Amino acid sequence: MADNIVNLRIYTLKPRATPEYLRLFREHGLALQLKYLGAPLGYYQSEIGPLNQIVHLWGYESLADMEARRGARNADPAWKAYGQMNGHLVDHQEDRVLRKVELPRLG
Repeated sequence: MADNIVNLRIYTLKPRATPEYLRLFREHGLALQLKYLGAPLGYYQSEIGPLNQIVHLWGYESLADMEARRGARNADPAWKAYGQMNGHLVDHQEDRVLRKVELPRLG
C-alpha cells in the first residue's frame, strides 16, 4: 500500500498516566486498531520536549480510505468500550492529516 495520507495523532496524557495508557492499549486497543487500520507506521513515546505524549502514525491510500476504516473501527462497540477505559488518562489530543510529497530521488 502506498501511504499517500498519514494520520498523525498526539495524545498528551496526564502526569504518570503513560504506563496505564499503554497497558490498556496493548490489552484492548491494539487488536482493534490492527483489525480496522492495519499496522501503524510508527508508535512513539516522547522523551525530550513536551512529556507524557504518545505519538502514532497511520498510513492510508486516500482520505476516503482513512474515513472508511476509521468509521468501521468507531462503529465497533469494543472500540467505544476501550475509549471509556482510557479517556480519563488523556489531557489533550491532536490529530493531523499529512499528504505525501513526491521528491526526486536524492543521492
